[in-house]
Amino acid sequence: MSESIACAQAVIGQLLAQGLTDLVLAPGSRRAPLALVADAAAREGLLRLHVRVDERGAGFLALGLAKASGRCVPVVTTSGTAVGNLLPAVMEAAHAGVPLLVLSADRPAALVGTGANQTTEQLDLFAGFLRHRGRVSSTAAPASWAAQAARAVLAAGGDLSGVPGPAQLNLEFGLPLVPESGQVAGPASRRAVRAGRFARPEPTALAGRPRTVVVCGDADPATGRAARALAEEAGLPLVAEPSSNARSGANALATGRLLLAGPLGRQVERVVVFGRPNLSRPVTALLARAGVEVVVVAARPDYVDPGWRASLVAGAVSVEPGPGDWLDAWRAADAERSAGLAADTDGALTGPELARIVVGAVPPEQVLCLGNSNPIRDADLAPVRPDPGPVYANRGLSGIDGTLATAAGVALATGAPTTLLCGDLAFVHDVGSLAIGPGEPRPTLRVVVADDGGGSIFATLEYGQDRFAESFERVFATPTGLDLVALATGFGVPARRVATAADVTAALAEPWSGLEVLVVDVDRSGRADEARRLTD
Repeated sequence: MSESIACAQAVIGQLLAQGLTDLVLAPGSRRAPLALVADAAAREGLLRLHVRVDERGAGFLALGLAKASGRCVPVVTTSGTAVGNLLPAVMEAAHAGVPLLVLSADRPAALVGTGANQTTEQLDLFAGFLRHRGRVSSTAAPASWAAQAARAVLAAGGDLSGVPGPAQLNLEFGLPLVPESGQVAGPASRRAVRAGRFARPEPTALAGRPRTVVVCGDADPATGRAARALAEEAGLPLVAEPSSNARSGANALATGRLLLAGPLGRQVERVVVFGRPNLSRPVTALLARAGVEVVVVAARPDYVDPGWRASLVAGAVSVEPGPGDWLDAWRAADAERSAGLAADTDGALTGPELARIVVGAVPPEQVLCLGNSNPIRDADLAPVRPDPGPVYANRGLSGIDGTLATAAGVALATGAPTTLLCGDLAFVHDVGSLAIGPGEPRPTLRVVVADDGGGSIFATLEYGQDRFAESFERVFATPTGLDLVALATGFGVPARRVATAADVTAALAEPWSGLEVLVVDVDRSGRADEARRLTD
């Protein structure tokens, strides 16, 4: 048997023992041992294999699978530039704490620096972003192959460190890559390497009854539930971002970020923070404000502290119930502000109105994904639902790259119908992720594209001022001029353009299977004025 095949069998066999259920594979020659063993394992029903032709999309597909499942998901590439295309997904995984595992095939180390084809220094590509990196050689002691795989999974999952995130195994395969004859068998069963579990922390009691709010940023469902439970048990207002998985219940505020910038926000004396809040300037300003006690609830040592003002970091806290009039004031202000937003929905369909429709249309047994820039910010002002399903977004670094691939991974991991709301630039940026080959597992994913002809978020920032008008369209809005319906149908994906709020509502009520794209025309002409009204 080829040593390279034996090495691949040991690595994938150990990954299966560690709980691997999905593996994403990109094309190439040097990764042939991994590809053949993974294919054999998939045909034996040991794992679910996903093949993608583009490494960047493959990386984000693995990220979405890992984000929604909570399990480590490997992505396999061949050597050379193929590995470099994973950097955006690795960066997002590092900041969001997602257990992504890079299996980068390589040539033997002795060939690095010799000019050998597709050979470079692959272990330094993700410097600063990995929880672990290991070098696996097909010529090393066979016992090292499986041990390295187990170590990488434990590191990516944060089982020992408490800090989940990306890991890399660089697999140096020597020739021959395949046996001289016969088929390649799947991996043999192996014994898992287990890590001891950390005890649940006892809540730290917070003294006194200062005017307190609970803030929850991007978070997994368990963290979101903890934030909501604390707010409800203590009778505190809850400012929860759309992907916090805490934005429900009587204490959650639909317009919390706007209220923080007003008179009530100026009265806050303490804030209890969950998740990764980074969506709005009023929240980050609150966390940086002098005189505000900042308490961070975190299960990881790399806790958030954007204002450098955290005075307590704990795994859990308990809070004395706040005065009833404090919560009542926030609820009343939220109701008034929400009514004002609802009154501004006449005329052409806007991004905020589209977000309200989409957020309200996804039933609790389904999943919602949100693209970055304006879609998630528009969803942040949508009415709070009493019964939302899980919500996911890439808020580690908040990029628009990999939006479609991540949502596809989420849909495949959950097995639930999933709706993605994204902008037209995010759609075009990742449209290649619609290329899913025949026979591949296909997500039930409906993509709703807010097509406002460019990056309208920039109109709400400093660059949207009249003094930059001559430059704005070309260098900030960057419209593509593409027919998005034709673009999607070119990938064989059913697509149609929807124009009115009533038509969008009707389309979202229709059942669907597989991939579907709804392109919705939205008006961005009033974005700058709207942003000014919201901050008045």
